[in-house]
Amino acid sequence: MELNRQACQDLLNEGKAAYAAGDPADACPYAMYGADVEERFGYRYWTRGWGMARAEAEAQADQPAGASAGQ
Repeated sequence: MELNRQACQDLLNEGKAAYAAGDPADACPYAMYGADVEERFGYRYWTRGWGMARAEAEAQADQPAGASAGQ
């Protein structure tokens, strides 16, 4: 894996998809303290994507029915 913007975006999307599938945060397929830089990179951005998806879902759940985010 190349450590670039596209890889970062792919990992964010992978984490978001995992959240959508109902996977818990600790289901990350990458190692937080792995000896490999790519594993740590994967962990950082996968969990960031998972967290972003969770935050978006919680924000939508907190809004009353019929309210839009811009109001």
